[in-house]
Amino acid sequence: MWQALTLLVAQHEAEPLSDALLEAGALSVEITDAEAGSAHEVAQYDEPGSPAAQPWGRCRMQALFAPEAEVTTLLAQAVRVAGCAHSPEFRIDTVAERDWVSATRDQFQPLRIADDLWIVPSWHTPPATGVHLTLDPGIAFGTGSHPTTAMVLRWLRRHIRPGASVLDYGCGSGILAITAARLGAGRVVAVDLDANALTATRANAEANRVDIETLPTSTPLTATFDLVLANILAVPLCRLAPLLGARLAHDGGHIALSGILSDQADVVRAAYLPWAALEVADMEEGWVLLAGPAGPRNRPRNPC
Repeated sequence: MWQALTLLVAQHEAEPLSDALLEAGALSVEITDAEAGSAHEVAQYDEPGSPAAQPWGRCRMQALFAPEAEVTTLLAQAVRVAGCAHSPEFRIDTVAERDWVSATRDQFQPLRIADDLWIVPSWHTPPATGVHLTLDPGIAFGTGSHPTTAMVLRWLRRHIRPGASVLDYGCGSGILAITAARLGAGRVVAVDLDANALTATRANAEANRVDIETLPTSTPLTATFDLVLANILAVPLCRLAPLLGARLAHDGGHIALSGILSDQADVVRAAYLPWAALEVADMEEGWVLLAGPAGPRNRPRNPC
């Protein structure tokens, strides 16, 4: 039986106490908002370029210790090392031994994106019919469960044509690029700033037996594409408008952008107006998908 120490501390004490608990022998420490789940919860998921979130007033900490650990003694030691003003109230619970690998895997079940499109972890048997991707959760973003990803996948299922060229910019796990290839795309290029994302994309492409060209953002793009996909966030999408717009094929090209909150849609649409006429193609849980065909090239302007 493992031992779980739970305590409430002031926000400024959380990080020093976390470090001290780990030095004292804690196997892990989790810090969360003490008001999580209430009307006073403070979200910490801001976009780049937006104002910083307010810090949590109080933090809930949970530290995991081995069965034989003297948790009370170790906590007192950590409080002294961290320089806390006083010893916080705490409780110690026991946590039963589990097969943590199996428990984690149980959280990820086959995910139905569209009628015949599935995302299936490698430890599950895929459906006998339809198109399925083998994809495990990993270090790169994108398993299909988030609305921003699911909306692009549904759009892609409706709009892709055999042999189409596809650019997936900000590819993460490669889920959009691999889906495009599985649905019959021709040339598929996946681009990301993060080397880990490119590594994950190559591994996932191999697992799904498709050919994906992976490139870092430092590599210049010169080709145009039938479909341009980007699931990032509104601020970087605006800044990328000249780059992505220039990669959109003039004749019959389409672009789909996700990671956009509903109240950000107009700003992103305006940023891409010189290259494409974007409309809200889907919406889910406050997120929108903007998509549309290539339009006449106007004088570029960027309102973001």
